[in-house]
Amino acid sequence: MAQSKAWDKEYQTNNLVTNSTEPQNDFKKFIKFLRKEQKVDISTLKVLDLGSGTGKNSIFLAERGANCTGLEISDTAIGLAKKRAAESNLTETTFIKQSFGETFPFSDATFDLALDIMSSNSLTEAERALYLEEVARTLKPQGFFFVRLLALDGDKHAQTLIKDHPGAESGTYVLPEVGITERVLTRDEFIAYYSPFFNILKLEKNSSYAHVKNTKYKRHYWVAYLQKK
Repeated sequence: MAQSKAWDKEYQTNNLVTNSTEPQNDFKKFIKFLRKEQKVDISTLKVLDLGSGTGKNSIFLAERGANCTGLEISDTAIGLAKKRAAESNLTETTFIKQSFGETFPFSDATFDLALDIMSSNSLTEAERALYLEEVARTLKPQGFFFVRLLALDGDKHAQTLIKDHPGAESGTYVLPEVGITERVLTRDEFIAYYSPFFNILKLEKNSSYAHVKNTKYKRHYWVAYLQKK
C-alpha cells in the first residue's frame, strides 16, 4: 500500500518518471527484433504490460494492431493511460489496477508477449518470485518477455544509495526524494532469477541519464530478450 501511494504521488508530480508518450529506444529495438529476426506479426499479439504506467508501450503496440492489457498500481497513471487510449480510439486496450507482485487474473498461456520496463525494480523478494512464476504461467509456449531494469554492476549512484539509504532487503534502497524502494541486480542475480523460467536470448547492460527532481544521475540498466522455456 505504501508503494502504491508513493507511485500515485509520483505520477502526479513527475519527479522521477517522465510524462512522455514515446517509448524508449531499447523497447523499439526489441520490437524490431521480433519483427525482423523472429518474423513475428505484431498485429496478432496478445500483450501483458506489467507496471504499464501511463500506457505508452501498450498504446504503441495497440496502434500496430496488438491486443494489450496493462497491470498498474497507480490510479493516476491508469487514468492517464485510459484517456490516451480513448483519444487514439483503442477500445480493446485494457488497464487494470493491480500489483503484478500478486497472482495475475488471467488463465494459463494467455499472452504472446510480456513487458517489464523499469517496473519490477520495486518488487519485494517474495513478490519477485511470484511475478516470475506468473509471467511464465500466463505466457504461451515460446512466448517472449522483454525486461529492462536497474543494474548494480558499475552503477556508482546505486551503490551510494544502498549505503546511505538502505531498504529493508538486500540490494535495495529508498529514493529519499520520492520514498520509492528500488532493487538493483547484478548480472549473476539476473541470470539466477530469470533463467529457471526463460531462455535468455540477449542480455546486455547499457546506461543513460535519469532525473530525480532537478538532479541528473547516470544509471545502468539490464536489457533482456527472453523466451519461455
